[in-house]
Amino acid sequence: MVALAITAIALVAGLKAAAALADNAARQDRVLLAQVCAENALIELKLTRQLPGVGDSTLSCTQGGRAFEVTRSVRPTPNPNFRRVEAIVRQDAVQVVQVTTLIGRY
Repeated sequence: MVALAITAIALVAGLKAAAALADNAARQDRVLLAQVCAENALIELKLTRQLPGVGDSTLSCTQGGRAFEVTRSVRPTPNPNFRRVEAIVRQDAVQVVQVTTLIGRY
């Protein structure tokens, strides 16, 4: 009976560990896809080769069959030749990732 109890406890612990690994893999997948969306939104601004205007914009992004919403915020900096650009990626109104960079005048 004692051996059966020990085996049951070990199996439950193994199931919890496997569930935690599956949850972590799903979270990493979501973060990676959101990171791609954020980078795409920032690269789009860089490819215009112009100093972006100050303001906010919202873009939709689909990666890996998942829908994300990217909020891009452009803010001035003390140096007028640069802008601070922030991309916040959300899925189902939950923030997944935030990327910030500087874009300069070309």
